[in-house]
Amino acid sequence: MPVEKINTLVVGGGQAGVAMSEHLGNNGIPHLVLERDRIAERWRTARWDSLVANGPAWHDRFPGMEFPDFDPDAFPGKEAVADYFVEYAKKIDAPIRCGVEVKSVRRNEGRAGFTALTSQGVIEAQHVVAATGPFQKPVFPEIIPAEADLMQIHSNAYRNPDQLPAGAVMVVGAGASGAQIAEELQQSGRQVTLSVGPHDRPPRSYRGRDFVWWLGVLGKWDMQTPGPGTEHVTFAVSGANGGNTVDYRRFAAMGMTLVGRTENYENGTLRFSGELPNSIAHGDRNYLSVLDEADAYAERNGLDMPTDPAARQMLEDPDCIRDPIRALDIAAAGITSVIWATGYTQDYSWLQVDAFNDAGKPDHRRGVSTEPGVYFVGLPWLSRRGSSFIWGVWHDAKFVADHIATQQTYLEYTPAASAQTIDA
Repeated sequence: MPVEKINTLVVGGGQAGVAMSEHLGNNGIPHLVLERDRIAERWRTARWDSLVANGPAWHDRFPGMEFPDFDPDAFPGKEAVADYFVEYAKKIDAPIRCGVEVKSVRRNEGRAGFTALTSQGVIEAQHVVAATGPFQKPVFPEIIPAEADLMQIHSNAYRNPDQLPAGAVMVVGAGASGAQIAEELQQSGRQVTLSVGPHDRPPRSYRGRDFVWWLGVLGKWDMQTPGPGTEHVTFAVSGANGGNTVDYRRFAAMGMTLVGRTENYENGTLRFSGELPNSIAHGDRNYLSVLDEADAYAERNGLDMPTDPAARQMLEDPDCIRDPIRALDIAAAGITSVIWATGYTQDYSWLQVDAFNDAGKPDHRRGVSTEPGVYFVGLPWLSRRGSSFIWGVWHDAKFVADHIATQQTYLEYTPAASAQTIDA
């Protein structure tokens, strides 16, 4: 089988892979991007129909191109986001090869570089960038047995309310995905029970500016990873319906039932943690802290911005928060389907190199792994809080590409002939 050779192999043709291609190209690094499906495929086929970006178009984009024919303050839908990356790849003439799956990557023995076995042949590369992102393998907790008389799907398989059987719906997980799906189902006329755990809950906008602007001027996008084991923080924010603050009390006022974290199932009954009031209070503290810091920033910098006292007004706690429900008979509640909005885990089974810690997670510093020549990009908290946003991926990719370019200068260095001569 003929072997194709390239300096840098990028695995994944989503936002991370497109960003890597731009920066590698700017650095003159020959490279190839392999994508097993289409460019930005996950945006098209692993999201629900009404999904929009969590940030407005002026913010959630790469610096080199705006969303065409789009209101900068609007929230692009999933198809518009996918189309954006397709057009961006064309703009930079990215060498992306679609429909190619990478089955394995191994370090070469006794010589530099790596060998990748793909569905279309063998490729050797000096550097390998894993740009497959964080949404690889859905987390599907084994709490409710498969034989229970329920439709159970992960949020990545949810499309719209008509997909579900008639009856009430249980949504487990109240981050960005769970909150948006639960609200859509409630608005469609379904009775929804939402399982809520600890979360951060920023304002969608305050004093006339979107929260992404506030997090920028307050320096919060540059926050470093909070600490071991705290890399994932449930972040309840939504651009749905033109962008509204996620407010669980408002959900309850709509008729939604809130419960705590789902713990176990037995004989048709689900049981929940009693920590719902604490989780709601934690979200409130996070929300109010952003308002406080925003007010202080506006005053300190003499900004002429309208005040927003309504933002601090909260609805009264509903009964389900004051007296948390600890157990729920599924049949009595009329629940016929459960949506697990419980996130994803990473799958790097194809990357068979020494670049992972004892927990099996990528071992890296700003995307530069412990295995020389192997890099990661597109992961939350890769370098900072902003890494999980589109623009953050672009900046992370630049750092990684610059590191590859620097390493390449070492690899290409040849001592001058005069320096190799030893005087007799």
